[in-house]
Amino acid sequence: METGKPLIAVTAGDPAGVGPEIVVRALTDPAVTGAARCLAVGDARVLRRTLAFPGMPAAEINAVADPGEAVFEPGTVNVLDVKTPGAADLPLGRVSARCGRAAFEYIRRAVELAMDGRAGAVATAPINKESLRAGGVPYIGHTEIFGALTGSAEPLTMFEVENLRIFFLTRHVSLRKACGLVTRESLVRFARRCRSELSRLGVNGGTMAVAGLNPHSGEHGLFGDEEVREIAPAVEELRRGGMDIVGPVGADSVFWQAREGRYCAVLSLYHDQGHIAAKTVDFYRTVSLTLGMPILRASVDHGTAFDIAGTGQASPVSMAEAILTAAKYAPAFPAGRAEG
Repeated sequence: METGKPLIAVTAGDPAGVGPEIVVRALTDPAVTGAARCLAVGDARVLRRTLAFPGMPAAEINAVADPGEAVFEPGTVNVLDVKTPGAADLPLGRVSARCGRAAFEYIRRAVELAMDGRAGAVATAPINKESLRAGGVPYIGHTEIFGALTGSAEPLTMFEVENLRIFFLTRHVSLRKACGLVTRESLVRFARRCRSELSRLGVNGGTMAVAGLNPHSGEHGLFGDEEVREIAPAVEELRRGGMDIVGPVGADSVFWQAREGRYCAVLSLYHDQGHIAAKTVDFYRTVSLTLGMPILRASVDHGTAFDIAGTGQASPVSMAEAILTAAKYAPAFPAGRAEG
């Protein structure tokens, strides 16, 4: 078996979406195979179905029951064959309970590989929240699933694109609720966790910035007082504790400044604030990392794209970038050092 490269478990995502096809295309990309040994985790029949889609590469789907059976050769896509009854026969582009259950099972098996040290990290193709719910999966999305399966109470998300890193204080809550969650206490605690995870990834220097919440960071209370009441006091407390951090910095400029190298990371205060910044830089190459767990998960930054599944229009770039990022950071996670 080829050695010297981390083994990345790559989940196939929702069988009715673009996940299976972008996984096959990414796993035949020479840049990806040059950086990692990749093992798809899904139903081999689902992946074989994609070979008939427009624009797909000539590939051999090698179904295995164990990572040790994988054959890492050009044009071969190794898949840990997780048989999910009916998943390969369902119509593309539709919410399906069976597909939701299948997607969850692929994730569960991939997490097992990483937790057992047989995979260096997990890279995930997109899943559909409605399909998860229809299938009785008791978690709203990837982050919650990984948290439960790894026993991690508070996973956190970091986006990376080019040299821009973004953390999210709040994510899947309404904007009204997110504003109420911006408190001095939450910011202090979260910023410390972010700095710890950056160090784990090998990012030990540089200044972290906290984005402002209101226009122009509130203009000293003219457009909202969260910056005065909560954000600035939190930053001052962190600085007194020795952290290299500044803020609030206006959200209309802080992400650009970070991209230019002024900051090592930005703490975004709500979901779209950071998502818009990252995806505007490069939609396809933005990678989502789930940190705060014994293992590393890297993911595409897009959804299942039911409307184009099977048409050949889905770009594999984000999937490839997720795998490359997982391979880059995998050595930082002892639970998943799989190089043999």
